[in-house]
Amino acid sequence: MNATPKRPEELRSHQWYGTDGLRSFSHRARTRQLGYLPEEHLGKPVIAILNTWSDINPCHVHLRDRAQAVKRGVWQAGGFPLEFPVSTLSETFQKPTPMLYRNLLAMETEELLRSYPVDGAVLMGGCDKSTPALLMGAASADLPAVFVPAGPMLPGHWRGEVLGSGTDMWKYWDDKRAGLIGDCEMAELESGLARSPGHCMTMGTASTLTAAAEALGVTVPGASSIPAVDSGHDRMAAKAGMTAVELVHQGRRLSRILTREAFEDAVTTVLGLGGSTNAVIHLIAMAGRAGVRLTLDDFDSIARTVPVLANVRPGGRKYLMEDFHFAGGLPGFLSRITDLLHLDRPTVCHDTLREQLAGARVHDDDVIRTRDNPVASEGGVAVLRGNLCPDGAVIKHIAAEPHLLKHTGPAVVFDDYKTMQRTINDPALGITADSVLVLRNAGPKGGPGMPEYGMLPIPDHLLKQGVRDMVRISDARMSGTSYGACVLHVAPESYVGGPLALVRTGDLITLDVEARTLRLDVDDAELERRRAEWTPPPVRYERGYGALYSEQITQADTGCDFEFLARPGTVQDPYAG
Repeated sequence: MNATPKRPEELRSHQWYGTDGLRSFSHRARTRQLGYLPEEHLGKPVIAILNTWSDINPCHVHLRDRAQAVKRGVWQAGGFPLEFPVSTLSETFQKPTPMLYRNLLAMETEELLRSYPVDGAVLMGGCDKSTPALLMGAASADLPAVFVPAGPMLPGHWRGEVLGSGTDMWKYWDDKRAGLIGDCEMAELESGLARSPGHCMTMGTASTLTAAAEALGVTVPGASSIPAVDSGHDRMAAKAGMTAVELVHQGRRLSRILTREAFEDAVTTVLGLGGSTNAVIHLIAMAGRAGVRLTLDDFDSIARTVPVLANVRPGGRKYLMEDFHFAGGLPGFLSRITDLLHLDRPTVCHDTLREQLAGARVHDDDVIRTRDNPVASEGGVAVLRGNLCPDGAVIKHIAAEPHLLKHTGPAVVFDDYKTMQRTINDPALGITADSVLVLRNAGPKGGPGMPEYGMLPIPDHLLKQGVRDMVRISDARMSGTSYGACVLHVAPESYVGGPLALVRTGDLITLDVEARTLRLDVDDAELERRRAEWTPPPVRYERGYGALYSEQITQADTGCDFEFLARPGTVQDPYAG
């Protein structure tokens, strides 16, 4: 991987610093104002460290310290690091959903890398939307770049039980609603569920997407599963800084890494991990920025070829990310599916993925299963089609109760999430275990931002009867830590007049995962009559970023990117003289 160092005049940053004009004089003078000596930066690769650290993002609260390790690596490799604060996208706190702002961080990333004297970048993220946002923007800017995953938090503990963040939150909240535990237990759980910096330690969206980033080849090998507070995380961050400098000297831009083959391998990885349904939207959007057309059909066809081997909650039944890491991490996992991968493509650290996986081993066959003992025989996400979702929908069927994977039941329809929350326990609705709960106006435009509303709550009276899963359908997303027979990402969404807008309470809906179908059992003539009566809902935003979002956002099946960002075309580098 070593390359001949670039001459100063070959560096992109040279046009800011190295010419004889007034502007370069000004840039050098202002860099002296920052306290740097000429020999510290002139003629060296300038590496931007885009840091999503924030006081209100527990997934990233340690990244301020990790940035120092990245800088250490950059200095050691002969580069010049500059840290840039960027939007944090805290999954826990940002409302209505950080998905509303994913494309904003992507724009910020792209424009920072383009407009400053930067030769390469280290991207620091991990909380759900930050990983795709950073990589989308960096792909559009197309500089050499390395991704540093924030890392999973430590496992939770409560009364002798090992807890998975998110997954056990949902479980015990339902137990409280069913009257099985009380306020004292819940108060203890508050202190035991999330006990260190880092993102969710289940195979939720954060772990899924950082694993996808590693599978794409944009991280240091093994980086995605290192616990956030492990000293190995510091070492990985330093290695990422060194790698970014090496990539600049090699001239290895992201476009060399983010190929069609890389995205196919990322999809294979996500499905084999039993990963989050959110990865479908994000990988489609990321691929689009790299000029690769990835579709729902790609996910479904690959799902039929790859078994689920990661026994990690919620798709698995037992383990968490720390267990996965010490069982061999992603290199170990990939070593078991090499026949399904494109091994001759490059990564940021090796000339080929084959070379990167040489020597990878699995150390616990129950955490990372063998091919003859899978968690599930095929990938963990299924793509559905039918008159209710002509452009597709998805279900994480390995996290649902098997008896619901082929089900017909009467719809109970909620027009918005607030109404659903207020009325879900109303006996007058007549909800039974066979009912199909339908939530609409929760998609990209209707949500707004497509919030994680898709795991609709089961009514209290059914929880008390022992019911823990029902068929639920929406144009929303759900947390990757969630579980259940939840059909998600129905496209086109109801807010723009998709078929979900036409469903009425009492209509029969048939879900058949094996056949990959979702059907509203209402004849076409009746649906056309309802369509003629449908009127668009009021506009969500009259001004500001929300108005731009509403005008530009695409549907779930095409990645929920902004049309003006997803379209093909080039953008010239700025003139710095």
